[in-house]
Amino acid sequence: MTATRVHARTTAPRRATVRSLVLAAVPLAVLAGCATPLPQATPEPVPAVPPPAVSVAQSQRVLDAVAEVVAAGDVANDPAGLPARLEGPALAIRTAEYVRNAATEGGRPPTVLPFEEQALIVPETDAWPRTQLVVTEQPDDLQAPRILVLRQDGPRDPYRMWGWARLLPGVTMPPTAAPEVGSPTLAPDAEGLLMTPAESLTQYTDVLTHGDASSFAGSFAPDAFRTAVESERAERATPLGDAATLTQSYQAGAEPVVALQTVDGGAIVVGELSTTTTFALTEPGGKIDVEPFYSRLAGGATTAGTSLTRVFGGVVVMYVPPAGSGAQVQVLAGEQAVTGASVQ
Repeated sequence: MTATRVHARTTAPRRATVRSLVLAAVPLAVLAGCATPLPQATPEPVPAVPPPAVSVAQSQRVLDAVAEVVAAGDVANDPAGLPARLEGPALAIRTAEYVRNAATEGGRPPTVLPFEEQALIVPETDAWPRTQLVVTEQPDDLQAPRILVLRQDGPRDPYRMWGWARLLPGVTMPPTAAPEVGSPTLAPDAEGLLMTPAESLTQYTDVLTHGDASSFAGSFAPDAFRTAVESERAERATPLGDAATLTQSYQAGAEPVVALQTVDGGAIVVGELSTTTTFALTEPGGKIDVEPFYSRLAGGATTAGTSLTRVFGGVVVMYVPPAGSGAQVQVLAGEQAVTGASVQ
């Protein structure tokens, strides 16, 4: 991939010279009466489509800047500097990971994030906020590559990492436009797809909450993220017996989904997940021991007399096929982590 270099042109002196020539020629034109008309300035043509929001070279500089801020925070185990280049779920998750790292005395360090890109998905837009996706190389620890979600909130704001998600096993990213061209952005309520981008997230959260009992389950292909969610839920519920209950619900985040069109007329949709898990005692006089990580998130409480609630933040990336294709929605990547806790 090559990056287009933009060179600034020094046009001010030339404009001043042209203005002087025009002013000097006015009396001569009036006297002669038959002078050749002066050429008129022609405005630059307006592009038929918006340009790519960022060049490949700019994307690489953004990745370097984000990586530098994350590395500094990881070394200090301190989130104070993260807002310079992190926001949204990424900031919430990384901050909580520092709490976890401290609570476990280094036993559970922050997630290793690779910042070397193997593919860029750049939006074709002239509006803000604007979001680009980066598919990373596989990290050194041989975990799955990540999809990094980078967002610029306004023309004077830097790109920040809004979120990340693990690429699921066996997934192939759908073809998108070259980053030098840019992929068209779609509205959350865009039609022409199996479902709108916004519906894909709300329906998937219903599937995560209710499993095969969800009325939307048939629209989604089986995926490893959902399998992991259901396995973890069953694993935690089994030892509770009659002593406590476990409830778990998924909701779409407050921010609108982001959708970028694929070559086949489908869309890659990025959305925020919010998960609430509550362990509630069913027998009076019991207690729940709160492990150190959750204790710190819950203000220092070490036991709960009624319930323990954990809040997860997360990101999901899906491919929504075009309407009439006969294909199901495919989850491409997912990530969730505890960002808060409370006790009663």
